[in-house]
Amino acid sequence: MSMIKRIAIVAFASSVVGLMPQASNAEAAASLAVGPQYDTTHVYIAPSNVDRFVKSFLETFGGTSTKQAVVTVTPTPSLTSSQLLLTSVGSLSIFGFRTPVPYPFGFERTGYLVRDMDTAVQAARAAGAAVLVTMFPDAIGRDTIIQWPGGVNMQLYWHTKAPSYPALQTVPENRVYVPPERAMEFVRDFDRFAGGVVVSDDAQAPGAEIGRPGDTYRRIRIVSPFGNMTVLVTDGHLPYPYGHEMTGYAVSDLAATIVKAKAAGAALLSGPYAVDARLAAMLEFPGGYIAEVHSSAP
Repeated sequence: MSMIKRIAIVAFASSVVGLMPQASNAEAAASLAVGPQYDTTHVYIAPSNVDRFVKSFLETFGGTSTKQAVVTVTPTPSLTSSQLLLTSVGSLSIFGFRTPVPYPFGFERTGYLVRDMDTAVQAARAAGAAVLVTMFPDAIGRDTIIQWPGGVNMQLYWHTKAPSYPALQTVPENRVYVPPERAMEFVRDFDRFAGGVVVSDDAQAPGAEIGRPGDTYRRIRIVSPFGNMTVLVTDGHLPYPYGHEMTGYAVSDLAATIVKAKAAGAALLSGPYAVDARLAAMLEFPGGYIAEVHSSAP
C-alpha cells in the first residue's frame, strides 16, 4: 500500500472516530438519560393564549395535560402558569409568564430529565457545555440551564419523585440550527455528553427543507438515549418560519394531521413538500408556537 493511501485511510478513520461516541460516553449517557418521553419542548406563551394553544395542540395530536398551576420556576422572583402536555408524539412544558421572564429563561429549547443532576452537570461541563444558570431548586426538584457551542441552550432537570410518563409512539426530533463554524464542535461536544451517534451527515441536503428549493445545505442527524436531533447547518439566510421551530413531530398521516390542525385553529405556514423520504409541513398553533410535522413519503 502506498504512503498516500495509508495517510488517506488514517485521516478518514480519525474523522469517523471524532463523530462517533466512545463506549464509555454512551454508557454514561444511558445511565443519565431517563427516556425521550421525558425530554420536553419548552413553549413560552402569553397567558391569554395558553388555554387556546393547549386545546389546539391536543386536538391535533391527542394526549393529556396536567392541571395548570401558577408557580415560580426560576431562581429569581417570577410567576408563571405551568403545565405539561403528554402526547404520543412528544412532551411539552408550557409556560405562561405573569411577570417579565428573567434572563436567560425563554431561550432554552428543551428540558432533559436526568437521573442525577450533579453527575449530569459535571458531564456537560466536561463535554464542553457552559453553565448559564447554576443549579437551583424548584417545587419538585432541581434545574440548570446549559449552553452548547453555536448558542444552543437547554435545561437539565431532576425530580425529587421520579415521574412516570407513557412511552412515545414516535420520537420527535430536536431541530437545532447552527452556523458552519460551530457545527462540528457542537456535534462533538453534544455527542460526548449524550452518547449520541451520527446516523447521517448530508452535505447536499435539499434546500426545500429550510424554505430554499433548488439550493442545498448540510444536515446532520443524531440519535442518543435522550432522543433524536437534527442539526441544520446554514448560512442564516432563512425565510420565515424556518429557524423558529424547535421540534419536528413524526406522524403516520401528514395530510390528516394538517386537517386536524386547521380545524383546531392552527395555520399551515409551509408545505406539504416531499424531501428526504418525507412529507413535511410547518404549522403555527395559537399563541405562535411553530412546529415541523412530517410523515414517511409514500
